[in-house]
Amino acid sequence: MSDPESEEKAVVVPIEDSIDLHPFRPRDLVAVVESYLEEAIERGFQEVRLIHGRGTGYQRARVRQLLDRHPGVERFW
Repeated sequence: MSDPESEEKAVVVPIEDSIDLHPFRPRDLVAVVESYLEEAIERGFQEVRLIHGRGTGYQRARVRQLLDRHPGVERFW
């Protein structure tokens, strides 16, 4: 039997032209960005902004890796 308090709850993120990745755990980063991009593409966004911060560069590197291989991304900077 699982403990309802220990189960993680899904977070619903509104799809806008930008997403701040600071609140998300590093282990969830790829899944969050992939889901966000798919929904943004489905909604017809031509341009979006992913806010990853400065810090150690971990989030920036992970986001760039994902963007580099994502078929729906034409370019990024």
